[in-house]
Amino acid sequence: MLPSRDEEKVWNALDQFSVELPSWGFANTGTRFGKFLQPAAAATTEEKLADAGQVHGVTGCCPSVALHVLWDFPRGLADAPDVTAAAARYGVRIGAINPNVFQDQQYKHGSLGNPDPEVRKAALAHLVESAGIAAATGSRDVSLWFADGSNYPGTANLRARKHWFEEGLRELHGHLRADQRLLVEYKPFEPAFYHTDIADWGMALLLARSAGPQARVLVDTGHHYQAQNIEQIVAWLLAEGMLGGFHFNDRRYADDDLTLGSIDPYQVFRIFHEILFYEWESGKRADVAYMIDQSHNLKPKIEEMIQTAVMAQELYAKAVLVDHARLAIHQRSAELVDAEACLQGAFATDVRPLLREWRMARGWPAAPLAAFRESGYLERITTERGARAGPAASSYA
Repeated sequence: MLPSRDEEKVWNALDQFSVELPSWGFANTGTRFGKFLQPAAAATTEEKLADAGQVHGVTGCCPSVALHVLWDFPRGLADAPDVTAAAARYGVRIGAINPNVFQDQQYKHGSLGNPDPEVRKAALAHLVESAGIAAATGSRDVSLWFADGSNYPGTANLRARKHWFEEGLRELHGHLRADQRLLVEYKPFEPAFYHTDIADWGMALLLARSAGPQARVLVDTGHHYQAQNIEQIVAWLLAEGMLGGFHFNDRRYADDDLTLGSIDPYQVFRIFHEILFYEWESGKRADVAYMIDQSHNLKPKIEEMIQTAVMAQELYAKAVLVDHARLAIHQRSAELVDAEACLQGAFATDVRPLLREWRMARGWPAAPLAAFRESGYLERITTERGARAGPAASSYA
């Protein structure tokens, strides 16, 4: 039984906690080897937003949806009013806008890092339009991930590409409204296997600083080498005032895009702890966007989103329970066992009863997944969408 002070602390934290859903997580996805089709998968932006509304409706913590420009705004800026209105119909709002400068054939050798100035110009035009879409939909963050890199030594001018990225990001930054941000993501490899132009958090940090004061670093938890200490990266970015957001997922090997917390929930807890510890020490709230970026190939898509949101709430609540004042004393005195026990004790706490109480008090279902399954929504969309898609969508391929 938690002391009432801790209960109040967790409830207040849950009232402020939210995690953003990715629209692409509701559509059919796959790997380099093929797609695994689900009859209930969303095929349109409106269907994605409708599914996201179901997740928010049972969890109470997913009020926004990240969108991909080429996939969710096929007509570009012209689609912004309709997409914004659709989000409102389903009880969510538009979150981060994600440009796509990796899919078209012209980006085979890169986008902002492409040696062809015409391709760089086309990529920048798309990025600028994406910032315009963000402004038109009321979105603050433009989330940037680049596939740029090379596969073989000697085939790319590494310093020139760095310069082109600096040049392009500064130009893009100049098109932002005062309330917008650029979030610069990094990834060590894939699809480029010799060098990636933004390969780690340090490169992303330098490019964000070069871009301008409204740029920050985005950390994808899957975009790291094995055994890398992600919470240390988080702590350094917080100390530098440059942590902008996350793409949360989990991994066993590399960028597996597995369900958050499915492999290493303690890592997610440690990340949340570093953020909350920073807030306690600094006395100010970290301006960090929590976003999900997972590939739901085999699990039912809406159910996995609910599972993810609930796991995020639980791990965040556990991190809230760390006694920061006691931890700081133990750290200063180098009392290693006692300091570590502050984290281990909080992580071992079963917060699920407290979450059920919070949900009921706030008018959310006590058991989100059960409430969704009882709603009949999945059966309805499986029938409707499966019939539209044809026999191929009714089984895995």
